[in-house]
Amino acid sequence: MAANMEISNSLNEQQLLMLRLLKKPLADEYFQLIRRLAVKLLAKKLDEVTDAWEEQNDITEETYYNLSKGHFRANS
Repeated sequence: MAANMEISNSLNEQQLLMLRLLKKPLADEYFQLIRRLAVKLLAKKLDEVTDAWEEQNDITEETYYNLSKGHFRANS
């Protein structure tokens, strides 16, 4: 029982709702579908955050190209 309290205290409301929603085991095909959808959603969010960071810091394709052609050896 203490472990359940510890887990529920460390989860946010959305996480708790998802656990309640998935309380009963799903067929593997449905579980895999939910996993794929969750990964797509997280990837979309990552793209949005990355795009905003690049725009905020004036990062362009040219910036990445120049970084890929440079070297990172320390001068001795």
